[in-house]
Amino acid sequence: MKELLIVALLALPAAAAAQPTPVPLTLDQAIAEGLANSHRLAEIEARAEAADFAIAGRRASELPIVSALGGYTRTNHVDVFVISAPARPPQVVYPDIPNNYHARLDLQWPIYTGGRADALERAARAERDAIGQDLDAARADLRLEITRAFWAAVTAADAEAVLRRSLEAVDAHVKDVRARLSSGLIPPNDVSSAEAQASHQRLLALEAANQRGIAEADLARLTGREQVTAVAPEGEPAASAASTAQVAELIARAIQTRAERRALEQRARSADERATAVAATRRPQVALGGGYDYARPNPRIFPRSSEWKPSWDASVNVGWTLWDGGRRAAEFGEARATASALKTRLGDFDRQVTFEVRARRLELESTRQALVAAQDEVRAAMEAERVVGERYTAGVATSTDVLDAQVARLQAELDRARALAGIRLAEARLERAIGG
Repeated sequence: MKELLIVALLALPAAAAAQPTPVPLTLDQAIAEGLANSHRLAEIEARAEAADFAIAGRRASELPIVSALGGYTRTNHVDVFVISAPARPPQVVYPDIPNNYHARLDLQWPIYTGGRADALERAARAERDAIGQDLDAARADLRLEITRAFWAAVTAADAEAVLRRSLEAVDAHVKDVRARLSSGLIPPNDVSSAEAQASHQRLLALEAANQRGIAEADLARLTGREQVTAVAPEGEPAASAASTAQVAELIARAIQTRAERRALEQRARSADERATAVAATRRPQVALGGGYDYARPNPRIFPRSSEWKPSWDASVNVGWTLWDGGRRAAEFGEARATASALKTRLGDFDRQVTFEVRARRLELESTRQALVAAQDEVRAAMEAERVVGERYTAGVATSTDVLDAQVARLQAELDRARALAGIRLAEARLERAIGG
């Protein structure tokens, strides 16, 4: 048992080394991989492919249908009908042929449907366009979700790094305080305070590491990777065109370009076309028919004989539904009501977009102001840390004051990193709100 435990302990470093090292990932790479590996987008693309086949089916409904038919029928025996005439051999008019074979090449071609086939094809095309808009909206949602997860991972990593540096500073300070206690320069309660602060910082560091792991796992889920490490770009984010444009201009752009709105418009159009198709059934339906028969016996040829004989036919068929018990009216009303509901949703969508654009613009402006405040906070915290350090060296400040100044400076740096991530995320949310 002891030998197995030793082997297991020796194998732990090798197993840790065998784990794949996460490759650094930029935001653009994360978005590209997320779009390529998304199951959600693959599902919508499959729906779009199905809609393409539906369009092809509607178009094919206007083309002729050619069928090859064949069959065999066994009938009962019948009495042979024979006509006899003087000086002539008997002529069999209706022979007993129990084995009947039939082959037919059939043609059916609807040449006039009152506009029903065209309306159904237009409805299918509108639905296909709506699915295409759904795909664009899903891509935009996924880009925003990846952006959110990316900056959450970056912020969590920054928070962990800040708390790790804070813990290192606290540990170093604890050692210094213990040395001063040994020299008799400070009372014992200063050591206890420093140790309590170190324990608190250690707890915060553990929580930050857990949050970073969760954020990176979420980003890995969206990109399709096993492990990821988010790498933030250097420098401050530049102001985008959307952040400087007028709010009214952004609202008009959002109403014009949002894929969700265009999808609603296309589905309303599809419902209108379905209503048109239902209304077309009030008109007569005209179709051409024809075929070529090859049978033994051929029932169209008299007298019957047990030989293979051909025949053909051509016809024009007219059908007109005069009364259907209200089915057509119900289908027409359903399609019209669906179109009306979708058009009503357009008005609600415009209100929602107007609110969303205004809210995202205010959010972006507030995060930019927060960045300015965070930068001032960093400068003030660094200056306070310098002054407290000099006072501690001169013996007029306590170790707790030094520790508080160090933690305040690290917290200020974390606030600045969060503000930078907040600006980029607010930019992404504004772009999504206006249809980007």
